Amino acid sequence: MSTFRTTPKGGVTDAMARTAAATTAAQAKTKIKDDDPFQEGDAIVYAAHGVGRVDRIGVDEIAGTKLEVIQISFPGNQMTLRIPLTKARKAGLRKIVSREIVDKAMSIIKGKPHVSKGMWARRAVAYQEKINSGDLVQIAEVLRDLRRNVDSLDGSFSERKLFEAAQERFVAEVAVLEKKDPADVLSSLTEVMKAA
Repeated sequence: MSTFRTTPKGGVTDAMARTAAATTAAQAKTKIKDDDPFQEGDAIVYAAHGVGRVDRIGVDEIAGTKLEVIQISFPGNQMTLRIPLTKARKAGLRKIVSREIVDKAMSIIKGKPHVSKGMWARRAVAYQEKINSGDLVQIAEVLRDLRRNVDSLDGSFSERKLFEAAQERFVAEVAVLEKKDPADVLSSLTEVMKAA
């Protein structure tokens, strides 16, 4: 008969935290060469949260173990996040896309919407996954497919919310890339979608 050590309300034991920190520290020692490392001040995209800025890269002590972390702030949602630097790319952190990717995304938005006859609940989950992927091309697909119902009576509340979330992510990243005001980028995007 085995016994398990539990903590109140699903908490993490100190030993578990030390083990996790030691594992991350060991992985940090076997560094992989990053061809395009993050720098303080870089504008970045974190798949789950959108566009942010690298505030600091440094060493923090967590559960008695020193880890190199990257600290990111997201002014849009007033949030600050710290991620071990060795896990940053795996966690979905990336630099702002190139002009070529934006051009590809814009051509997708101009394309014909893909109309699916499947259940809305499944399509909504798929759209949300594309938005949360942080991939500008997938976000462009959501904009293309949902733009037809946003200004008409055919669209539901949930369609509008998904469309607005995709639009917000798209505009924020393109505005940083082009060094433009987000309102100007939104205006240009709206004109492209109306013309499509």
